[in-house]
Parts: sequence; C-alpha cells; structure tokens
Amino acid sequence: MAPVAALRQRARRALALLQGDSQADRVVPPTGFTAKLTLFTAGAMAFLAVFALALSLATGRVASRWSEELARSATLRISAPADQREAQAARALEVLESTPGIASARMLSDDEQRALLAPWLGVDLPLENLPVPVLIEVIEGEGLDVAGLKARLAGEVPGAVYDDHARWRTPLVRAASRLRWLGLVALGLIAASMAAMITLAAGSALAANARLIATLRLVGARDSYIARAFVRRFTQRALVGAAVGTSVAMLALALLPKAETAGGFLTGLGFTGAGWLLPLLVPLLAAVTAFWATRAAALRTLRQVT
Repeated sequence: MAPVAALRQRARRALALLQGDSQADRVVPPTGFTAKLTLFTAGAMAFLAVFALALSLATGRVASRWSEELARSATLRISAPADQREAQAARALEVLESTPGIASARMLSDDEQRALLAPWLGVDLPLENLPVPVLIEVIEGEGLDVAGLKARLAGEVPGAVYDDHARWRTPLVRAASRLRWLGLVALGLIAASMAAMITLAAGSALAANARLIATLRLVGARDSYIARAFVRRFTQRALVGAAVGTSVAMLALALLPKAETAGGFLTGLGFTGAGWLLPLLVPLLAAVTAFWATRAAALRTLRQVT
C-alpha cells in the first residue's frame, strides 16, 4: 500500500500545482518581461523540438528503407562491343534466371537508361551513338551465393560486372543513422537551453521581488511556500507556451508535401501514423523541465535574498 499512497500524494501535488494558490500567486508578477520571456522561450523551444523529433524519426525511416531496399537490389553492368551486347545480355539473363536466390532480373529499356542519364547528359541523349553499357536490374532473394554468381558471370559473360550497391549503400545508411542521433542530441540541447532561459527568468523575477519576499518572511512565510508559488507560475507558463509552439509546429509539418506525392527525403519529414502522438509529449516535458529549473533557481535565489 505504501507505493499506492506515494502515488496518490504525488497526484495531489501535481493537481495542486495546476490549480494554483491565489494567495501564493500574488508573489509572482502575472505579466511583465519574465512572463513574456518564459512564454516565448517555451513556445520557440517546443517548436524546434518538434522539428528535431520529426527529423530524427524521418532519418530513422530513411535509414531503414535504404537498408532494406538496397540490400535486396543489385545491378549487372555489361560493357561489350556493340555487336556483342545483345548476346551477352541474353546470356546474362539466362545465368541470373537459373541462379538460386535471384528473385527477378530484367534489362532496363533505352527510355529508362535515358532517364537515368538525363540529369547529367540532358534529355535528348542519343543512346544509339554512345557506348552506354547494358544495365540489368536484379532483385536478390534468400540464399544467394554472390561470390559464386560473380565467378559464373566472369566465365560466361566476360563483359559483366555485378554491383550489389554495398560500396555506396553503407555510407548512406551510416549517414542517415548519424543524422538521427544528431536529432536526438538537438532535443537534449533544446531542453538544456530552455532550462537555462527559464532559470534566468525565474531568478530575475525573484530578485525583482526581493522586498516582497522579505515582507512575506516577516509575516511567517517559509521559503518553500514562496518557491512553490514561483514554480507553479513558471511551470504553467512553460506548459502554455510549449503547447502553442507544438501546435504550430505540428500544423507546419502537416502542410509539408507527402513523401508518396513528391518523393525525396525532405518531403517525408512529417510524422506517420501513431507518431503524431509523440509531439504531444513535448509540452509535458517542457513543463517538467520548467518545474525543476524553476525550483532549483528559486531555492538558490531565496538563500541569497536577505
């Protein structure tokens, strides 16, 4: 029963923190520079936190997609004289289709190859006049012996080069994973910055009300009572500001183009499915950060105020 009683006591304290105390709240100025600073800081940091969270999740999805899709795909490149290309391409397809572990293999058409080269050589590319190699798209399955396949191709299709994309797939996946961790680090820095700003705002408010604090002490008010007033007011401000910043950030993310309509990395920056519930934790975390930052600042400042 002791843990249950402790939870109930914490719940009552949290409810009291949200409801407030009209007598104690008079200690904290309801408006002014510190109030505006707290609201703005909480809102701005929550806005940035939502985008950092979205970036971290998006890069995680990209890393998983690249790892899964590219790990199953490969490209067979055939560089041969013009009069031997068709024969070597046909033989390569026969080898691939008869190899266990190859799910599918198809030769890219001239239009597909032209589309691949268009960004570098232009759209009006005369493939028939250029020594462009034949490209075969390969989808790997389970149990493929890549070393054995390369050896067989080397013996039967001399101009074939099998590329499983591992050479450039690994750096891309590693970069996406590191970018995801950078997003998490950014979340930590945002929380630390918000705690620092709220600490400064709380300390400034306490210092500005030094005479009022001295008067309250004369009439018997304890430092814990005065500190709770500041903690409650600044926690409420941080919660409201963070809620506004989170709402604006979620609206901005919802207006971004979807990945399936525009394609690319930045178009899939928003949340997906149940991921839209994660930003709702940002205001709560902002309130918790403000609570502990204000509490530490209030107790430290009250010890200094005489």
